[in-house]
Amino acid sequence: MTGADPTIKRHARLHRTVMRVCAFALLAGVLGGCYAPNNRLPQVPNDVRLRHPISIQEGDRVIELFIGRNRGGLTPTQRAEVMAFAHTWKREATGGLVVEVPVGTPNARAAADTVPEVRSILLGATGLPPNAVQMLAYHPDNPIKLATIRIKYPKMEAEAGPCGLWPDDLGPSVANSEYFANKPYWNFGCATQSNFAAMVADPADLVQPRGEGPVYTGRRTVVLDKYRKGQSTATAYPKSDQTKISDLGK
Repeated sequence: MTGADPTIKRHARLHRTVMRVCAFALLAGVLGGCYAPNNRLPQVPNDVRLRHPISIQEGDRVIELFIGRNRGGLTPTQRAEVMAFAHTWKREATGGLVVEVPVGTPNARAAADTVPEVRSILLGATGLPPNAVQMLAYHPDNPIKLATIRIKYPKMEAEAGPCGLWPDDLGPSVANSEYFANKPYWNFGCATQSNFAAMVADPADLVQPRGEGPVYTGRRTVVLDKYRKGQSTATAYPKSDQTKISDLGK
């Protein structure tokens, strides 16, 4: 029996090699198809002001008045609250006032009797025409419990977020490339931005500066008069010595 032809052996080895390569390629394709990438949020800048920007939009400012079932009127504290709310409306509102009155609750009659007093305070404090205050009836989720009279108006608000998103682990992992690049994690700074937005009195201050107010003419006249006379324009503080460190024991 004679040996096999060397050419045939080379072709057989080449065929086996090609089959192994095809098998590995097929296995890699199958594993790649089974891999499901995690739902990562898109890459964002490191600057917290760009990662969690503060947006300005319109929201509602609401005050609630608790009315008992056998009392048809406001307490002195509630009247002061409604008056303060009306003055605040004049300063920051972007629309009219809406008074929501509960219907179908144990205190519905008392709330209805209180509405004229609320309306008179609002109109008297703001100087609005009667048609600027809208009255609406609402059905609370639980009609068995006492409901409140709600007064609200639209206003501009600044807000950031939502916070609490954790798309990646904080520690090193295969999916967390930001950790090895020394980048801040996604939720970093979100609470600070949210608190800052909530504390801003006028959201427009985040967009543009306010206009300059009138100067204090009295103080300016005093300073210019001293300047013309060649005197020092600095303010004299008579009790400035009290802030010095004591020289006792020297």
